[in-house]
Formats: sequence, C-alpha cells, structure tokens
Amino acid sequence: MKIYNSLTKRKEEFIPLEENNVKMYACGITVSGEAHIGHGYQALIYDIMRKYLKKAGYNVTYARNYTDVDDKIIAKSHETGIPADEYAAKMIENINEIMAKFRVDDPDVWLKATENIENIIGFVSALIEKGHAYATEKGDVYFDVASFKGYGKLSNRNVEDALDGVRVDNDEGKKNPYDFALWKSAKEGEICWDSPWGKGRPGWHIECSAMNREAFGEQIDIHGGGRDLIFPHHENEIAQTEALTGKQFVKYWTHNGLIKVNGQKMSKSLGNSLLLADLLDKYSDEAIKFALLQTNYRNDINITDELFPEAEKHLYEFYSTLAVVDKVMDKLRGMDFTLDTSNAADIAEKVDKEFNECMYDDFNTALALSNLFGYFKDMKKLLTTGKSEDFFAALAYAIQIRKTYSLLGLFKKSAKEYVAWYEEKHAQSIPEEIRTIAEERWAARQNRDWAKSDELRDKLASLGYAVKDSKTGYELTKNG
Repeated sequence: MKIYNSLTKRKEEFIPLEENNVKMYACGITVSGEAHIGHGYQALIYDIMRKYLKKAGYNVTYARNYTDVDDKIIAKSHETGIPADEYAAKMIENINEIMAKFRVDDPDVWLKATENIENIIGFVSALIEKGHAYATEKGDVYFDVASFKGYGKLSNRNVEDALDGVRVDNDEGKKNPYDFALWKSAKEGEICWDSPWGKGRPGWHIECSAMNREAFGEQIDIHGGGRDLIFPHHENEIAQTEALTGKQFVKYWTHNGLIKVNGQKMSKSLGNSLLLADLLDKYSDEAIKFALLQTNYRNDINITDELFPEAEKHLYEFYSTLAVVDKVMDKLRGMDFTLDTSNAADIAEKVDKEFNECMYDDFNTALALSNLFGYFKDMKKLLTTGKSEDFFAALAYAIQIRKTYSLLGLFKKSAKEYVAWYEEKHAQSIPEEIRTIAEERWAARQNRDWAKSDELRDKLASLGYAVKDSKTGYELTKNG
C-alpha cells in the first residue's frame, strides 16, 4: 500500500511503527459554528482511510478531537451570552447529529481539549523544563521556535518566512514574533483553568500534541487534516512534540484538499459557506459523498451548481439498474430454480480486486468510482439478453458492488426506494409500461438494432416521453 506523505512530498510504502497496529489521528472541528461541507468531507475521508486500513488487515485505532475552547468559541460566548463550555457542548451535540445524518462513523477515540487540561499543563511544563518554552510576566507561555532546529520541515518554510500571511499574538513578553502560544492568560470573564502560570487556557496547537501523547504515546503512524493546517498548526505540533520527546512524532502526514465554491475559496467572510445540514436537506448523503469522492482526496474540490445534482443523477442511474436486478429476484423467489454461480466468483473477484488496486494507491476513490460506470454498463447489457446465465452474472455484479462500495458509504439504500425518492423529487414518476418500452429500446440499441430503437423512441414520444442516451444508460423525462 502506498500513502502520500506530506512530509517527504512523495508516495511511500505504508509500514506501521508496530507490526500490524496502526495509530491514526485526525484534527477535528473547532466548534465555534455549525458543520459545513469542508468538515463533512474531512470526516468522510479519514473514516474511509480507517475502514480501508481495517479491510486491508490492519488493527486500527483512530482518534479524532473537538477543539472546544479557543478565541472563536469565547467570542461566540460573548455574542450569545451563553457560557463558553455550554455553547461548545451544544455545538458538539448539533454537529454529532449532522454527522450521523451524513452517515460518517465515530472514531474509535473521541478527544476534547477541555477534558485534557491536566495533560496539556504537564506537556507545557515539560517543555519549559527542557528549555523549549518560557512564561511571561503576564502568565502566557510561548514555544521558543529558535530552540527547535527542525522548524519548517513540513511546510518547507524558513523561520524568517514564518510570519508571512499568519496572524500572530502581539505580546511584549515574547522573545521572537514567531514564537507561538502554548498557554494563554485569562482575560476578564473568559473561561479559564488554574495553572502554574496563573489562570488561563490552552493555545490551539498544544492540545493536539498533548491529546495524542495521552492516547497513543510518543509516536503515531498517521496524522491527518485539511491542507490549510500544514502551517502553522501541524508545523507547530511537530516542533512542540519532537522538542519534548526527541523522536519523530508522525511517520505519515496526510492532508486533504480544500473546498472551493464556484472557483472561490469557501469562507464565512465571502458568505459562501455550505452548511452540511442545508445540503442534506436537498441531497441524499450518498449523492454528496459520490460528488466529493470523484476527486482525489489530496486535490481541491470545486463545488459548482451542477456537482451534487449530477452525482445524484448518476446514483439514480446506478440504483435503477440495481432495482431491475432486485425486481427479477423478487419474481424468482419461491420458484424452483438453480442459481448459476459459474462466473459469480470471477465477477466478485474482479470488482473487489480493482477496488483494492485503486485504494492501495493512496486511497484513490476517484478511480474507484470511475470503474462503476463500466460495471453498470456491463450489467445493463447482461440484463437485456434474456439469458438466465447473464442475469445471474448481473446479480453477481450487484451483490459485490454493494459489498465493496459500502466502504465508501455507497449503495446502502433500497434501490426501489432510492429510485422512487429521486423520481418524486424531480416530479417524474414514470409508469411501468413506459419504463418497459424504454428498456426494450435500450436492449435494441445494445444489439445495434437501430430501426427498432428509432421505432420505440417515436412510440415514447407519442406517449409524451423523451429519452436521452449517454454512455452508461439513458434518462427518461416527461415532455412539458
């Protein structure tokens, strides 16, 4: 298995630190607002990585955190009048509900900054003792960047360039402007905890290092997050952790791409944030996943007005084929027949083998999804011949596709119900007799019987329906 390592800037063979055991951590959500599509995408990607590593035979422990205390949360607390801890707890509850609707599984270990204050204070104290951090008279504690010679190795930044485009704390007690806060002294009315340096709260970067150490020890195999976290967050995690332990903190750094909306970076300031809850009101969770996973996880995703509707349409075409298989099987149930499994094993092996080849190459979901179009094209052909052995081959495809691609969160719904839902949503409930004609026409096209195909197209038109062909199937719509 190959994984792209952001630290070395190349794909590397995946070899865990401890035989078959994998320790994996991904930065979670700062709960100052509702979950948006970027949060959903990152959670989806690392859930898939965890599941596939397990499928590949590894014992995986996957941890994920919630940042439940920081400047933004405190600002929201002042704005709403709700105590910061209560506000954060409520937001976590809301986000968990949305992620459940998105059908992304929980990690094996949930971590929260406010539940690790003692661990964080201990970590900071140890850095001070080692000469890598210092406290100011005001009660703030900063990491001394100059004390760590490897600073910048993840982001390829020199210390002199560290301030470029990054907001820094202006504190007269800092030795250097690029030193970053490990502990922040409390202002009047802010949530705070007692510490050796006075009342305060953790800096953002220290929480992940302290929680990782508490959950996994000094080293982990995989650390993930959005590419926007490479600098300064992950760079600072490396500095403070390796300064303390003297060991390599993470073996494989992985970063997913960012979300753009119609070519622009998604941000609150631009007013183009897409809340996950709003998208789930419009589209199925599988359509959203299909849309996102068509892009390699390391690349940015540009969300256009057509992205989710197109994904939904593709899934409709796929589910329509699965529905035909299910319908035939319903008719066969209770009848005396022998299931022809002569080539079922070969088909199952082909689907799963090709999926594994994609995922072994740095979790290439984009290529895995592109394979689906060929599989369903083959299934459609098999379903038009009328031969029992071909139907059972189509059935083998259907069974294995559902089994294999469920790891990506796809094909978990009833095909009949998804088709009905899509058609009701698009107000195009098609009578059974019309569908039968359309299927006959599709079979004629597969057999290159163009005359019959044209005849049936004209018949559909006379009944008020238009048919539009594509490489993978057809779309049937009612005229007017």
